[in-house]
Amino acid sequence: METIVLDIGETLVRDDRHWASWADWLGVPPHTLSALVGAAVAQGREATDALRILRPGMDVEEACRARAAAGRGEHLDESDLYQDVRPALGELRAAGVRVVVAGDGTVRAGELLRALDLPADLVVTSDEWGVRKPDPEFFARVAEASGAAPEATLYVGDHPADDLFPAAAAGLRTAHLRRGPYGHWWADHPDVVETADFRIDALTELVGLVGSGGASSDPAPDPASASASASASASASVGAKGVRRGALRSVR
Repeated sequence: METIVLDIGETLVRDDRHWASWADWLGVPPHTLSALVGAAVAQGREATDALRILRPGMDVEEACRARAAAGRGEHLDESDLYQDVRPALGELRAAGVRVVVAGDGTVRAGELLRALDLPADLVVTSDEWGVRKPDPEFFARVAEASGAAPEATLYVGDHPADDLFPAAAAGLRTAHLRRGPYGHWWADHPDVVETADFRIDALTELVGLVGSGGASSDPAPDPASASASASASASASVGAKGVRRGALRSVR
């Protein structure tokens, strides 16, 4: 790989402060909102559906603006980064790999991330590009920012429907990260196993993938288990590159 592009939320940045601040804004215990986020994730829904369960009909973007106006907008500092972020990104750059951070986020989030001075060649958010995942245009922008051929570009993320499937459909190499609610819950889903070139548990594993031309190093599944998985997903919808998505929401 010549370029590695990383998602932001639950790939580089922990989301616990984000959800705790929403719970405080809505006046509910943090564990209540966390439980509802978990339920949404398990159903393959948007995590923000948890907010709409608490406040039916809620306009999340309008609520974000109201929070910012009240001085309770986005905040991001070093404590929000996962501990492996700086070591992994630093080692990748030392190995001559171009490192790009590109994921969903506001213009303000991009400013806050760049203020952290991460060891990355480019840090950009979806709002700065004017297009959000999983829109194919987002991944076209990723391919452009990569500066390398799609097959020499690896996109790393936790969310199958927002990261893995659309990146693969765009012809990029993919690494699914077992991190955060989506990353853990869907890690062993047959669609994720089938689609991901690599499946990792930490960003520091990326250093060992540099120059690797193989697919996922996970052991081959037991034939009986594979047969059972295939039967379980037989009724799932088929999307880009023939990937069955089961309960996960479709990639548009």
